Amino acid sequence: MPEGPEIRRAADRVHEQLAGRRLEHAWFAFPELAREADSLVGRRVTAVDSWGKALLTRFDDGRVLYSHNQLYGVWKLHHAEREPDTGRSLRVRLVARGRAASLYSASDVSLWPGDRLGEHPFLARLGPDLLTHGVTVEQGMARFVEPRFRRRGLGGLLLDQALFAGIGNYLRSEILFFAGLHHKVRPMDLDEAALERLARRILEVTRQAYDQAGVTNRPEWAAAERRSGASRRRWRFAVFERDGLPCHACGTTIERGMVASRRLYACPRCQPPA
Repeated sequence: MPEGPEIRRAADRVHEQLAGRRLEHAWFAFPELAREADSLVGRRVTAVDSWGKALLTRFDDGRVLYSHNQLYGVWKLHHAEREPDTGRSLRVRLVARGRAASLYSASDVSLWPGDRLGEHPFLARLGPDLLTHGVTVEQGMARFVEPRFRRRGLGGLLLDQALFAGIGNYLRSEILFFAGLHHKVRPMDLDEAALERLARRILEVTRQAYDQAGVTNRPEWAAAERRSGASRRRWRFAVFERDGLPCHACGTTIERGMVASRRLYACPRCQPPA
């Protein structure tokens, strides 16, 4: 499943296609939304952004179209008169100035008043989005030491979207590696320097994944892998899906385990148990 950086990049593409333009046509596959389609015609799209794995299309009357791609949903951008070549089921189509953004294969779509968006049953459970909500290192540190989070092992905690929205499985492994932390360590076990390092790495790794289309490896390590003929899947990450290969930093074999029912990859030397 795409993680926060991938969803934000998708939101950016839809934003570029529609933002600042007034809708000429709106179509929904869902009856409850189809009744609202005409009311969106003529409305200007003010922004398209993301919150975790949800994409939010904002209109000038304050309404927000919520959509979640789930496992198979995908937005396709195209000329309005030219249908994309796909066998997927169309769920949403928004058209402005002859350009269209079409959502296929997703089923979780709804229209909300902007001032009630926090009542959405999914969004209400989310923490701040690392790419959209301007989270700072200091805010990240403060969040970790909240009573509901501070006693939980990082391996499970980082996947909890109530902490920060958008962290998924590959980001979890990469963040823990670059922070030099074992998955069993709890925020309450960390001194202020380690807590600051963790908060900083969360922001840096997530931002790099967004900027570089999912690449979280250090540039020099990735370049060395490419020179050796490695595939993108191998040079993209520092530890994720690199079990059995040597750690870029110390040469120790990367190990794979299961934590919170998900794969986790780590260097046993760079990330020793507490």
